[in-house]
Amino acid sequence: MKHLLSTQDLSRSNAIRILDTAEEMAAVGDREVKKLPALRGRTVVNLFFEDSTRTRISFEAAAKRLSADVINFAAKGSSVSKGESLKDTAQTLSAMGADAVVIRHWASGAPHRLAATDWIDAGVINAGDGTHEHPTQALLDAFTMRRHWSRLAGTGSEGADLTGMRVAIAGDVLHSRVARSNVWLLRTLGADVTLVAPPTLLPIGVEKWPCKVSYNLDETLEGGVDAVMMLRVQGERMNASFFPTTREYSRRWGFDDTRLRSLDRLGMKDTIIMHPGPMNRGLEISAAAADSPRSTVLDQVRNGVSVRMAALYLLLSGDTREPAATPALAYAGTHSTKETN
Repeated sequence: MKHLLSTQDLSRSNAIRILDTAEEMAAVGDREVKKLPALRGRTVVNLFFEDSTRTRISFEAAAKRLSADVINFAAKGSSVSKGESLKDTAQTLSAMGADAVVIRHWASGAPHRLAATDWIDAGVINAGDGTHEHPTQALLDAFTMRRHWSRLAGTGSEGADLTGMRVAIAGDVLHSRVARSNVWLLRTLGADVTLVAPPTLLPIGVEKWPCKVSYNLDETLEGGVDAVMMLRVQGERMNASFFPTTREYSRRWGFDDTRLRSLDRLGMKDTIIMHPGPMNRGLEISAAAADSPRSTVLDQVRNGVSVRMAALYLLLSGDTREPAATPALAYAGTHSTKETN
């Protein structure tokens, strides 16, 4: 595994390999000593050009549990704020001996650019680029869903996919890299995906994505879903009025208390409610829904460490064994960014 840049390029076997490895890593978290010596002597750099708390801390925890050395680099207060380019920053990190770079960047395609050049001889993991993708978030979401789906089937998670699972992803799809990564990965794993949003918050060309599109959350719920993922309304990325008022948005597309009760009314006792975080309580999701027994929000945070441990391990462990068809895991950054909304 050379880089992890996009879920669009992951085959089913590649995705399941990461999820299965994450299952093994999850067992480490149940031990008294939550550490493995797998990456001792390796250096992981968290290169964040955007503010983040959950993702950066999750990657830091994952690297440290694998005994790697961690360097956290934030653009604010660094030479980047003085005009230093991505190339200069990458070459500086290379000179410091970075073995892996976890990069979050405001520009779509920045991780691909870093991976495709000779600026740095290190593995690159995309921790979110613009409105393009966020592959490890989609992997931890899939990991959470797979555990739930397997538990309902009474089988183990290892080697399983999401065939037959109905997933609704609702909210600000236009600005969401999480939605893009999830659509591609969940379809690869066999799930039936429906995007639910007002027309103004759907990207151009969404009809070509491997999913269904709905403008009515209630109709989608009544059609039956096994998982509902609510997306955060990303006000910091909006430069226009995409909906009349927050109250109107919450009433029509938010998962409120009424919709929470409707799951029981519709007989969907096993439907889970997901959110990638951070949440705008009272806007896209109510407090009752976020804190209900159906909510997997904290499970997603916990599972994120296991999934990122798996990604770092496969990137840096020196295990070059690959299933028969694994061009995506060996992907060297030649993918062209198709979504840059």
